[in-house]
Amino acid sequence: MQTAIIIIGFILVGLALLFFVARARMKNIPLVADHEKILMLTDKNFNHQTKNKIVLVDFWAGWCAPCRMMAPVLNELAGELTGNFYVGKVDIEKYQVLAQQYNIRSIPTMVLFKNGKEMNRFVGIKNKEFLMKQINNIR
Repeated sequence: MQTAIIIIGFILVGLALLFFVARARMKNIPLVADHEKILMLTDKNFNHQTKNKIVLVDFWAGWCAPCRMMAPVLNELAGELTGNFYVGKVDIEKYQVLAQQYNIRSIPTMVLFKNGKEMNRFVGIKNKEFLMKQINNIR
């Protein structure tokens, strides 16, 4: 019985250490500069920038590690999109009204707009191929 308690204790300590190491690594994910084609959306320009085009809007925050992980994917996607297709970003810390307006409950959340209307939404980390397929389905 005592041996089982010791083993369970070691397992719990190991899991706790693993959790803290993983959390520290996630916090150290660097901020990536945005691609020049990414639309920086605000509460003032949002409607104008999403009108008459297809825009994948990333709702994100600087403190969000999964959001930081999505940045390179969104940069690649923005660089490959042509025509009337764009990637936009909304910092939910700065533009909380937009996050509330679009009912953003967790981040990263990406919302696909066509002519200013929400067509689809995706929560969590997604790869470029998945996002490109979703954009192509809207065409």
